[in-house]
Amino acid sequence: MTQRLNLYAMNQKSIEPMLAIEAYLKDCGLEHALMHLVKMRASQINGCAYCLHMHSAEALKEGEDAKRLFLLDAWRESKLYTPRERAALAWTEALTNISETHAPDEDFAALKAQFSDKEIGDLSLLVATINSWNRLAIGLRSEHPNDKPARARVEAAE
Repeated sequence: MTQRLNLYAMNQKSIEPMLAIEAYLKDCGLEHALMHLVKMRASQINGCAYCLHMHSAEALKEGEDAKRLFLLDAWRESKLYTPRERAALAWTEALTNISETHAPDEDFAALKAQFSDKEIGDLSLLVATINSWNRLAIGLRSEHPNDKPARARVEAAE
């Protein structure tokens, strides 16, 4: 896969609003570990290698247990996630798959039991933002760092 455009290099000003949202979210009060799980789960659903690479590295650097990242796709079957994380992950899936789920009342009720209204707003903004980043990275074929040496090996062999 070849990168189509590098939005960051081409027009940094165009992504400044997204970066401002990221800066707000970083200090909004949600736990960083929870935020990493949400970003990873949405990126798994969307199939965004670039974002999965980035957010798994960040999560591990901040002390996340690799087992929780490995099992994230099967979080419903694992006891490694807290009720708060489970509510956030269900909401992440509901909003990421919004055309199919329409954000079910039961997912929102589980969220209300674990989060304040402000936290629900911030969590929803987080899910919307990572979905936007996924769409940009996938659509523009952003290369994660592990793809670059692999592509160079393939091109050298041709």
